[in-house]
Amino acid sequence: MKKSFVVFLHASYWFMYAMVLVFIFAGLRWRIVPTPSLGNLFYTHPLGVMSTVPNIFAFYGFYFWVFPFFLTSRKLWYALLAGIFVAASGALIGSVVLYIRFTELRHMFLNGDEIFNFLTWMTLVALVHGALALIIRGFISWYEDLKNKEALTKKNFEMEMALVKSQLDPHFLFNTINNIDILISRDATKASAYLNKLSDIMRFMLYETKSERIPLQKEWTYLEKYIELQKIRTVHTNFAAYTIEGNTDGVLIAPMTFIPFVENAFKHAEGMKMDDAIQIKIVVMEHTISFECRNKYVQSELPKLEASGLGNNLIVKRLALLYPNKHELNIIHQEDTYTVNLNINRS
Repeated sequence: MKKSFVVFLHASYWFMYAMVLVFIFAGLRWRIVPTPSLGNLFYTHPLGVMSTVPNIFAFYGFYFWVFPFFLTSRKLWYALLAGIFVAASGALIGSVVLYIRFTELRHMFLNGDEIFNFLTWMTLVALVHGALALIIRGFISWYEDLKNKEALTKKNFEMEMALVKSQLDPHFLFNTINNIDILISRDATKASAYLNKLSDIMRFMLYETKSERIPLQKEWTYLEKYIELQKIRTVHTNFAAYTIEGNTDGVLIAPMTFIPFVENAFKHAEGMKMDDAIQIKIVVMEHTISFECRNKYVQSELPKLEASGLGNNLIVKRLALLYPNKHELNIIHQEDTYTVNLNINRS
């Protein structure tokens, strides 16, 4: 949602509230001090202070603190306690302003029952404004989520098209089929196993990528099969090392989160005759999933590396939509090594 519209919502809310106060004060004609003109009512009359200071404090306390820190994570009891604390704090601040600004009212603060009732009344009114702040913030959040889902759907479509070109490109597919065909005459059983791996990869890309979240173990299984198929092309099986650490039970991620980085690594790795030319590691921790993909490359190939494959810009945009403010991506060029570090917050 555009900032200008959000500002308009806030301005409209306070304008309508000011109009309500004007009508209430005009109707009540209650005089604690000589009634001022409507133009300076809100800063010269005790009712103006009582009706604005606590409520503004509570409104934005709920808006900027209670909603994002408690309601979004569904900590309802904490949200309730935080809301009461904010409203009571607003009432206390309003009382302090009244005590300092209006010396003729200080006698009220000498009576315990009177000040308690006074603070309770201001707290309840502040809670009403806090609840309205939650409604407004909830509407804005809902609208932004809706727009993000629309953008994510569009990016997923673009991603799917890019994956068709990048992952199932004729070069990889035909080479794999050709290698399996050659392997049939040497070891039919092994060739059949590789053919099943290729079938599983194609099935994963056609069906699993349509889900919003999949088990991390499924993505890892895909990576294992993809790497095994790549190994058909060489007798040097130690050029790629891959490990996963931690408990993956119940861990969900967006499909194709790590795969594009691995595929780009294989496309641009310096060669398949050196040990650990490609190193892939996933570590599952209590609050974070850490992914690292490191590959050797030729310095002259760096511009080509960044421009080809599944574009980094598209990957970065997709991550921003899938994990807004919940991920950290770092891409490092160091001597002859290209490293991708991705940390995802699980909460």
